Amino acid sequence: MSDAQVIIAIDGPAGAGKSTIAKALAHEMKLQYLDTGAMFRAVTSTVLRLGIDPSHIEQVGALCESLSLEVLENQVIADGVDVTVDIRTPAVTKAASVIATNPLVRANLRTRQRAWTSVRGGGVVEGRDIGSVVFPDATLKVYLTATPRVRAGRRVAEIGGDIDEVERLISERDLLDSTRADSPLREAEESVLIDTSGRLVVDIVEQIVRLVEGRLS
Repeated sequence: MSDAQVIIAIDGPAGAGKSTIAKALAHEMKLQYLDTGAMFRAVTSTVLRLGIDPSHIEQVGALCESLSLEVLENQVIADGVDVTVDIRTPAVTKAASVIATNPLVRANLRTRQRAWTSVRGGGVVEGRDIGSVVFPDATLKVYLTATPRVRAGRRVAEIGGDIDEVERLISERDLLDSTRADSPLREAEESVLIDTSGRLVVDIVEQIVRLVEGRLS
């Protein structure tokens, strides 16, 4: 990372508020925003569309290597196909947890994520290994969390479903993410832990802005 780059790494488990807070923060700081989870989901969507087994490491890795991918703030395009809606479907959500364990996919997308910030001179990047692996020297590393029940409630409000079942699925995803061999979900060194349970987005954004300003002063 060059001295001119301002990179804010936002990590945390599903439902912690990463996307909502990262988007608001990027707007507030006039930086561009990247949802790395959407990148994994776009690969997953394409894998399912082409009938490839998500657990086949080499085939999925080769597809990812050749995939044309555009992740915009409100649109995701994979090989010319608009997958914005499809990447939020239950099928993609389920298979994405398998794709996310593929070391070839992780390596390829990591390179793309670093190139993205290099071209833009920084940005707000959110995911599950941004501060720990992708940008360990980020200007500021933030780890967002919330209670499993709060996180499940947010998911239900967004996509519907039974809160007990959603909470169970979230716990399963947490376990998968935190125990995978490549880039497991964890708090990065020197990251700031913020519990978003019961807090307003605007308050959290203001807190992060103050932290960034403190790092830059």
